[in-house]
Amino acid sequence: MEIILIQDVDNLGGKNEVVKVKNGYARNYLLPRQLAIENSPSNKKQLEERMKQVKKKEDKMLAEVNNVIAKLTEAPLKLGAKTGTSGKIFGSITSLQISRAIREQKGYEIDRRKITIADEVKELGTYKATIDFGNGKSTEVEFEVVAE
Repeated sequence: MEIILIQDVDNLGGKNEVVKVKNGYARNYLLPRQLAIENSPSNKKQLEERMKQVKKKEDKMLAEVNNVIAKLTEAPLKLGAKTGTSGKIFGSITSLQISRAIREQKGYEIDRRKITIADEVKELGTYKATIDFGNGKSTEVEFEVVAE
């Protein structure tokens, strides 16, 4: 029996996949738990329409991510930090501070967990951080640490 999966099912397939399973497995487990639907012509049309909507949404999101990447890479961020006399900062710069600087200077809300700093920032200067947007999209953002 061929079915269309509505949700991801372990050891069987992912959402919106058409798979062939035994009749009993489909009737007694997948269909009652609403993990799958039968592969009928009307359900197939609904699946195709759903896939079109998902693709359209992904394309829109990809365009938005590319726009954000362009804005983030056009000019370095400036982060202020309290420093001692030798140019070392008190504490270090964290991904939370970079996230706040992006929100204030560029106007985009980026989760701090998506930001990775290459090396520890404990002195004034220019550094790089990587922002992972998911779906294989990431960018390097340059930021400058200046004395307050």
